[in-house]
Amino acid sequence: MSLQARIEQKLTDAFQPERLAVINESHLHAGHHADMTGEGETHMRVRIVSPKFAGMTRLARHRAITELLKPELDAGLHALAVEPAAPGEPTRW
Repeated sequence: MSLQARIEQKLTDAFQPERLAVINESHLHAGHHADMTGEGETHMRVRIVSPKFAGMTRLARHRAITELLKPELDAGLHALAVEPAAPGEPTRW
């Protein structure tokens, strides 16, 4: 199972999102470091709308997602951009 698929599954199981997009942006970071070729799964963006975020601060939402994905970060995921929202909140996507 790919890293992207694992992230999607974990987020789905934990947050039962109304909308979820996990986007591999690794190709946008090729050459930033000598070992970053733009291949693989080093940079991910998570866009998620979940009722579980209702009443949570933006920081609390980020922390919940980061804590859930800590094993992936510890295993080599270099960057994780998070765009969380509760239903009815405006999103830029």
